Amino acid sequence: MVVKRRKRTDSSDEKGNILFCGVGGQGILLASEVVGYALIQNGFDVKKSEVHGMAQRGGSVEAFLRFGKKVYSPLIEPTTVDIQVSFELLESLRYLPMLGKQSRIIVNTQKIPPLSVSTGIETYPDGIIERLKGFGLEVYPIDAFQISKEIGEVRTVNMVLVGALSNFLPVDEDAFLDVIKWRVPERFREVNLEAFKRGRGLIDNIK
Repeated sequence: MVVKRRKRTDSSDEKGNILFCGVGGQGILLASEVVGYALIQNGFDVKKSEVHGMAQRGGSVEAFLRFGKKVYSPLIEPTTVDIQVSFELLESLRYLPMLGKQSRIIVNTQKIPPLSVSTGIETYPDGIIERLKGFGLEVYPIDAFQISKEIGEVRTVNMVLVGALSNFLPVDEDAFLDVIKWRVPERFREVNLEAFKRGRGLIDNIK
């Protein structure tokens, strides 16, 4: 697929900073790629940076994505994240210094205990959603893992969350669908498209 820029239909200077975070194996990097290519198709300049960490051992993974008329650096400064997409509940707290009053959080309510919790050294904290809301942030909790199980493929958590995120981006839905069809292997294509559509339809019902 050759990613072609579509002609923008307005003269706005829309821009944004998106932080994807979670643990290894959740498809975070694919999610950021799908969003990035969809933004490019809609005429935006996009820069992306990734930190894999101990991804293969279930460690933290993050991806920064910035878009706008012209973007010079993929790095996002503290307090300037517009949307955080957290693939795991506890990971949503790790990046609080990156958030500001304008930030929205789309958070998968799935719990994947870190090693310190699994070994009994620490306990998984309660009340994470309430804590996030207590900072005055706009929070959208989604049980993306349950939705992916209903679809029949637990590896589609990432597309459920991309679907939810798509509600807040100046991007045509068809651009996301086109990129998913291109980027996802044929045998997994339909379940990923279904996951995206399920996620996209969730936001209006969450408050």
